[in-house]
Amino acid sequence: MPITVRDIAAAPDLQVFPVAGFAGLDRTVRWAHVTELPDPVRWLRGGELVLSVGLGMGTSEEERRAYVRRLDRAGCAGLAFAIDVWLGGDIPAEILEEGERLGFPVMRVEGGTSFISVVEAVADHYAAERVRAQSRVLSSQDAMARAALRSGPAGVMHELAAATGGACLLLDRNGMTSKAVPDTEPPWHSLVREALAGGRQARGMRILADGPDSVLLQTLGTTGQILGWLALHCEGRPNANVRVLANHAVSLLAVDLLHSRDTRRALFRERAPLLRAAALGTPTGVPLTLPPPPWEVVCYRPAGASLQDEAADALVDVLGDTDAARRAGLCLLEGVLVAVLPDTGHPYAGERLLELLSAHGEGPRAAGACRARGPSELASAVERAHHTTLAVKSGYRHADEADAWALLRSSVPAEGARAFTSAVLGPLSHHDERNGTDLAHTLRHYLDHSAHVESTARSLGLHRNTLRSRLRAAERVLGRSLQDPRTRLELWTALSLDPRPCCDGGPRA
Repeated sequence: MPITVRDIAAAPDLQVFPVAGFAGLDRTVRWAHVTELPDPVRWLRGGELVLSVGLGMGTSEEERRAYVRRLDRAGCAGLAFAIDVWLGGDIPAEILEEGERLGFPVMRVEGGTSFISVVEAVADHYAAERVRAQSRVLSSQDAMARAALRSGPAGVMHELAAATGGACLLLDRNGMTSKAVPDTEPPWHSLVREALAGGRQARGMRILADGPDSVLLQTLGTTGQILGWLALHCEGRPNANVRVLANHAVSLLAVDLLHSRDTRRALFRERAPLLRAAALGTPTGVPLTLPPPPWEVVCYRPAGASLQDEAADALVDVLGDTDAARRAGLCLLEGVLVAVLPDTGHPYAGERLLELLSAHGEGPRAAGACRARGPSELASAVERAHHTTLAVKSGYRHADEADAWALLRSSVPAEGARAFTSAVLGPLSHHDERNGTDLAHTLRHYLDHSAHVESTARSLGLHRNTLRSRLRAAERVLGRSLQDPRTRLELWTALSLDPRPCCDGGPRA
C-alpha cells in the first residue's frame, strides 16, 4: 500500500512535523524530491513530497503564496522545509496560511534529519512493498496450484478472485459460461460475450474497459484449438502482479482442460473396438457403455484419422458436460465415423455435431442417421445410416424421415438400377418408342391409384373402356398379367428407380 504524508510524519526515525494543511495529511507520497527552483512544476509528475531549504519560494508574500498554489495544482503531496539552513527557524506565515487554506501539507524538517533520509524512507517503503507484493504473488500462485490439485478449476478461480479482489468468469470454446466466481450474472459477463461473439478470436491477452474498471480476457490453450477463455474483472487498470496471477491461473486451467481432453479421448478410444464389433453384427458379449436407448446412430464421411478425437471434444459442446456426453459411442468403420448418441429428436444432436466437425477444413461434409431402439437394432441402424450418408452429397439426412423410395433409389447402384428397369420396362419402352404410345405413363397412374380403373381413368381424363384397352395392350406387350401382385411390385419398383417425368409433367416416383 502507498505511503502518506501522515506516515512520514509518524516515522520514528525522522523528525518531520506538519505545521499547516492538516486536512491533506492523507495525501499519497509517490516520491520525495529536493528542488530549489522557483517553478519546479515542469519537472514533477505529481505525488511528490517537495523538500526545500527555501531558496526558490520567492521574496514577496504573493510570490510565496503563488509558489504553494503551483505545487498544489501540480498534484504534489506536500512541502517540507529544512528550517535551520536558510529560513532561520521559521517558515513564512503566508506559506502556512496558503497551505492551510488549500489543505496542502507544509512540514518542518528538524534536527539531524537530512533530505536524503526522507527520500530513502519513501524509497525503502516502496521497495519493501514490492517485496511484499511479490511474496503475495508467490503465495497466491502456490495457493492456486494447491487448489488446482484439490478442487480443479473452481478452486483456481476462487483463489484468483481472492488474490486480486476481483471476479472471474470461465468460458468454454463456444463462449458459454462454464463457471463464474462469484456465481452470479453481472453486466460485465455480457461485455465479455459480446467481445467473443462474431469475428475472429485472437489468441493472447486483451483488456476490455468496463467504465472505470477493467476486464482482462485471455485465451486458454497454447497451440492448436482454443480451449476456452478466462475473464478477470478488477478495479481500475490491472497492474503487473494481477497479470502475473492471471497468467498463472490460465496455465493451470489450460493444463486441467488438456488433461480432461486427453482423458476423454483415451476413454473413447478404449471403448471403440467394442462398438465397432457391435456395429458389424459381431458383439463380443461385453456390455456396451452407451446412453440409455433409444439412440440416434449417425455415420459421418469422410472420416480422417483424427475425426474420432475431434468428435470426442465436440460432444461436450453438443450435449454439455453430462453423463450422456461421456457415455456416447464413437468408432471408425469403413471410411466413416459412427456415433451413437442419445435420441434427442429435433434438433438432432448428430446434426449439431456435423456442424461443429465440418467447421474444420478437413471435417466431414455429410452425415446419415437412423434410430435404434436397443442393442439388437444397432447393427442394422449403422447399415441404414451408412447407406444414407453415401446418398447425401452434403448435409444431414435422417433415414427415418427420408422418403422410402428415395432411400431405395439411393441404395441401389446406378448400374443395377438400369439393368433392373431395362429388364422390367424394356418391352414397354420399345413399344412406346415404335408406336408413339405412352403405356408406361398409363401404368404409372394405374399403380399410383392402387390398380383402381375408375380413379385412374378420371386422373388421366379417359373413358374407363379406353383405359382397359390400354391396360390389356400393356399386358400383351409385357406378357404378364397386371392382376399378379409380383408383376405390379416389379413395375412400381422399376418406375420408382426411373424418375423421368411423364408426359403430364409429373415425376415418375
